[in-house]
Amino acid sequence: MPALKYLTGYPEPLLLQTRKLLDQGKLGAALLSRYPAGAHGVRTDRALYQYVTDLKNTYMRNGDQINKVAFDSKIHVIQHALGQHTYVSRVQGGKLKAKHEIRVATLFKTVPAEFLKMIAVHELAHLKEKDHNRAFYNLCLHMEPQYHQYEFDLRLYLTHLEATREALWNQG
Repeated sequence: MPALKYLTGYPEPLLLQTRKLLDQGKLGAALLSRYPAGAHGVRTDRALYQYVTDLKNTYMRNGDQINKVAFDSKIHVIQHALGQHTYVSRVQGGKLKAKHEIRVATLFKTVPAEFLKMIAVHELAHLKEKDHNRAFYNLCLHMEPQYHQYEFDLRLYLTHLEATREALWNQG
């Protein structure tokens, strides 16, 4: 019986329910019924940049500019990362400038729009809050009120993928 490594820290009743669905082969069907619309339409780095920039402009108008957003095939769930926010500070004249980059695992090319929004919101929140603290999660909830539900469902999907190696949504 494989461990539910993506669900550590969740209450025991949720773990038991997940284990039961997984053992019965019904976890994938449960996720498909919850997200029937299929995969989103953001396929290119340019479209992802526009998507993330639109979110930033809607919720974080005073936030720093994002210089690059891209899907990255080198980010793996194994490294416990689904996305990365990096910044490089440099001195330009008498000012300190920062370049912000957001990289999103290619796994997010073929998931529902809700999962893409969850990871984009997560990485955008790092523009203001570097640590995963209360202020960070409050900012995530400001941008997406269902943030925690989408994160949990994504963890269920990762559990399903690990157990079955079967993607649920195809590129639309």
